[in-house]
Amino acid sequence: MKHLAKHLADSLKALRKHTQLEPEIGLILGTALGNVTENMSVETIVPYHEIPHFQPSNVESHAGELVFGSIKQRRVTAMRGRFHLYEGYSMSEIAYPSALMHALGVKTLIVTNAAGGAEPRMQEGDVMMIDDHINLLWKNPLIGLNDDSLGPRFPDMMDAYSVRLMDLAEASAARQGIRLWRGTYAFVAGPNFETKAELRLLRALGADAIGWSTVPEVIMARYLGMEVLGFTIVTDMSVADRLHTVDMDRLMATGLQGADKLRTILEDIIPQI
Repeated sequence: MKHLAKHLADSLKALRKHTQLEPEIGLILGTALGNVTENMSVETIVPYHEIPHFQPSNVESHAGELVFGSIKQRRVTAMRGRFHLYEGYSMSEIAYPSALMHALGVKTLIVTNAAGGAEPRMQEGDVMMIDDHINLLWKNPLIGLNDDSLGPRFPDMMDAYSVRLMDLAEASAARQGIRLWRGTYAFVAGPNFETKAELRLLRALGADAIGWSTVPEVIMARYLGMEVLGFTIVTDMSVADRLHTVDMDRLMATGLQGADKLRTILEDIIPQI
């Protein structure tokens, strides 16, 4: 947090050599979700390594590029690939893209991820809208000296996810016959999958989906006053008595199925945001 304003100025200076676009909406795309921008009208693509203070994305399915363009005439920037704690990054490094999007002009952040479904009625390939989260790491990207010009020392997370945007998404899903769950996302470290005992505990705590990302970005976005909408693609069932051997190819294929549903919803609601 100490050097956040200076780092953002460095990143903006570098990005303005590639584009003058001032995006209204930011997208952070998780595992298998890069094709959510398939119908995006692309102006320019900037690899992460060309952005000062951005980190490389080391996950195989994450492209590692910041895309600028439009979706349904709305100016958008999208991260194809994110950073994770299990890659060795700090919470502040993981959350930095949210701060940069805000500096670019983004007012609304849409975060997406692929995760395990802890609600037993869910099925693989379902989409869950995040209406709350549990930060089980008790780490925070806001720890450190606060810059009052950026955000408050003690930001309120009571309504981390926008009710207005959730209502738009639910209405869209209903119109298009897409089953859309609404639930709580639990943030754990990874990269190992959870034990049966851990899954029973997480379910007892109120988790409907369990994943390894998203919460740091949301905390930073809300600190900066951005409106947030979040989605999880259920790629496997994290229910203690329904576990099976993890097959990453199958998880990716399931993620792609869910991504098609999510893209349909996003393309419908983005003009309304």
